Amino acid sequence: MAGEKTGRTAVVPFRQFVLKVHSRCNLACTYCYIYTGPDRSWRTRPPTVPAATVRQTALRIAEHARTHRLREVRIDLHGGEPLLTGPGPLLEQAAAIRAALPDGCTAEFGLQTNGTLLTRERIDTLAAAGFRLGLSLDGGTPGLNRRRTDHAGRPSWPAVSRAVRLLRDRPDAFAGILCTIDITADPAEVHESLRALDPPMVDFLLPHANWSSPPPAGTGKGPGPAAGRTPYGDWLCTVFDLWWDGGPGPRVRVFTEILGLLLGRPSSSEAVGLSPVVALVVDTDGAIEQVDSLKSTYEGAAATGLDVFHHTFDEALAHPGMAARRSGRDGLGAQCRRCALVEVCGGGNYAHRYRADTGGFAHPSVYCADLERLIRHIAARLDATIALN
Repeated sequence: MAGEKTGRTAVVPFRQFVLKVHSRCNLACTYCYIYTGPDRSWRTRPPTVPAATVRQTALRIAEHARTHRLREVRIDLHGGEPLLTGPGPLLEQAAAIRAALPDGCTAEFGLQTNGTLLTRERIDTLAAAGFRLGLSLDGGTPGLNRRRTDHAGRPSWPAVSRAVRLLRDRPDAFAGILCTIDITADPAEVHESLRALDPPMVDFLLPHANWSSPPPAGTGKGPGPAAGRTPYGDWLCTVFDLWWDGGPGPRVRVFTEILGLLLGRPSSSEAVGLSPVVALVVDTDGAIEQVDSLKSTYEGAAATGLDVFHHTFDEALAHPGMAARRSGRDGLGAQCRRCALVEVCGGGNYAHRYRADTGGFAHPSVYCADLERLIRHIAARLDATIALN
């Protein structure tokens, strides 16, 4: 059951299942860590997930839900670009999973897309099947999305801007926007342009980087020219002030997560906080993997050696890599454990702690200084607001 204890260790089951339905993409974004990063496993996997793999995955999800008496699970269909399959297979995959779930357990379905293949008919079809659609964007203007081009170098913005307009007409189906931070872009322009698109939620993502493959703009507390610099923290602080002072607008996930943690609530994101990881990935060949962000570190970092045909998701719970990302404060390095902000920061994204020469993740995030800058800034703004009231 959810939260069942074995000995002294609480077993926290998976509640989010990311199913890769297409392992290719029609865009060639310049910063994509899947297709330009060190892990090339996508090359050897089926471009589309076979129906038999979906059926077996559905049985494994149902088995896990039954074992842990889950009342709700989240299923995210990802790629690559999942809409390269067309909507038909997506509907069939959702139906197979729903049919397999035990009585009393429901599934919430999400789909993350680059938006280029969305049409009104496809949105209506997916919305009618209960899907909520998330868009990946770098901002709300053509210039801000200059890095998001197709394989011929053509801009994706004309198609994506059409998709945004269509989704604004279907707020029931619009999950929000994921935006990877471009440190060279004006934070005010990015924030205001995304706000103008009227999404229900925006999540600003730090570019996947680590100590052996640093962020595009040097950052961190360590020795060298980056010491003492917090370019990503400064960028996010600017956006936070605009958001905090700007009145009604979209929820910004990284800000609401930090605010919640400062107020004593648990996190629901791997970006901050110490809550255990509740997500796993099933790739197009049925391989059970850890989160994709690990693929930005080294070849095979996300692999578990398990698959849905031969292994249960409870076996995945016991995998050392999964366990390391579920161990909270105990899984952090000594510097993080001593830090006054550990309950809020949580060491940052696990992939951002990697350092090749030590072969491990027992380090602060490469964005440590940036996260400290942002958390202290948000705490100060929160304190000032409380004092005024």
